[in-house]
Amino acid sequence: MTSQTPKPPLTFYRTGPMPCPYLAGRVERNLFTELNGTQAQRLHDQLAQAGFRRSHHIVYRPACPGCNGCVPVRIPVPEFEMTRSQRRVWNKNSDLHVAISIARASEEHYELFTRYQNARHSGGEMATMSFSDFRSMIEDSVVQTELMTIRDSEGRLLGACLTDVLTHGYSAVYSYFEPDEEQRSLGTFCVLWLLERARARGLDHLYLGYWIAECAKMTYKSRFKPVEHLGTNGWQTGPLPDSNSPR
Repeated sequence: MTSQTPKPPLTFYRTGPMPCPYLAGRVERNLFTELNGTQAQRLHDQLAQAGFRRSHHIVYRPACPGCNGCVPVRIPVPEFEMTRSQRRVWNKNSDLHVAISIARASEEHYELFTRYQNARHSGGEMATMSFSDFRSMIEDSVVQTELMTIRDSEGRLLGACLTDVLTHGYSAVYSYFEPDEEQRSLGTFCVLWLLERARARGLDHLYLGYWIAECAKMTYKSRFKPVEHLGTNGWQTGPLPDSNSPR
């Protein structure tokens, strides 16, 4: 009988205080660890269920003193049903072609990403990203990651969504789309398409990151019903809490 070497435990770190990018006057701190080795995919699966998000080879979760503003949310795929408004968005974009590929950066995608940042998030840190920074965001992953691309009938790139593949679902990492096509509601369409793909593959959840009650740019996440949020009693449905609610 041979003895097995115990696996080393994950080491977690905490970032120093930084200005919160979502709530003015608040301080942000994150708990994070590094994904590496042959167990990276398994650990990513487990940490996603614990409310962590991936950025490059790091997974993190907000741990801000005195604030519970960032609420992990996910959509239970089997229970999801489109609203009338979402069905209109789905039908409006029936002419588009969606493809899934290995996550690779290109100048075409970088140009779209830059237009999106300048139109929707000007002044933010991501608006100043170089192509090298963008390529790192897209390609620097030690887990299974895909790039969803949306094109019109003429082949013009209209949107994309970087997506991690989990054993039990998808995690939408970051999406960007053509700001001049606002009438198409491409952000909503991205989520709807991922939900339908997850349903076709028999997956349980689509993770949408964090929802913040006081951040208007996050409100779209609450429109996908039912929505689950992670609190002290695990994942649960019901009204999403605000930044001052205990969880």
